[in-house]
Amino acid sequence: MSEHNASHTSHEVGLLEGIATTRAIRRYLPDPIPEEHLRDIMFAATRAPSGSNRQPFRFMVFADSEQSREVKNLIARGAQQLWSNKRTADGYEEGSGAIDDSPKARMARTMQHYVDNFSSVPVLVLACLERYRAPTPTEGASIYPACQNILLAARALGYGGVLTGFQSFVEKELRELLEIPDSVFLAATLTLGKPMGNHGPVRRMPMNEMVYGDTWGVGATWAIDPAGTATLKGRFT
Repeated sequence: MSEHNASHTSHEVGLLEGIATTRAIRRYLPDPIPEEHLRDIMFAATRAPSGSNRQPFRFMVFADSEQSREVKNLIARGAQQLWSNKRTADGYEEGSGAIDDSPKARMARTMQHYVDNFSSVPVLVLACLERYRAPTPTEGASIYPACQNILLAARALGYGGVLTGFQSFVEKELRELLEIPDSVFLAATLTLGKPMGNHGPVRRMPMNEMVYGDTWGVGATWAIDPAGTATLKGRFT
């Protein structure tokens, strides 16, 4: 990271701190991301591992051109359709979702704001994978690490983002607009921007409930969260 880019944040973000504080950011300020910062974020993506080091990942980056706005508007339709379906199917207005300050209700509000404003996100990245063989269950291993690198690099530079599958709902139109060959897998859509709020510790289940030792379902004795770790007890109900 250049000295210029490092100064974008109030302090240098170490790798482990970045991993522990890279939240899914869905609310953005309208500020654009300068090209030099986009360069550093996407450089991190190109450093990711891939099967046999074939490096099949390709990225299309949309900021503020006329075509970029058309792509954002198109994928926004997919975002709104997907969230509408998910909100109903997953019962976001039932159970604890009916309690205004519950995690479930807060997530529903955040997602609604996100899809309602999707067409105005500062930067949209379409993550693609050039297939050299028929689809396999493991092909995502050759592109999703690059997507995580994007989110971590954005965090390091003071931005935030989130990975979605919204492109899948408008894939036919997207391929036609961008002239993307059928042999290319449209793996994900990522949105990036300056957070409307702050990064902070991600909340997850306690490590001991997810990391086992020799016996399935039994947490490893050493799998203890560091002091002060933010944990999430239970799941949405």
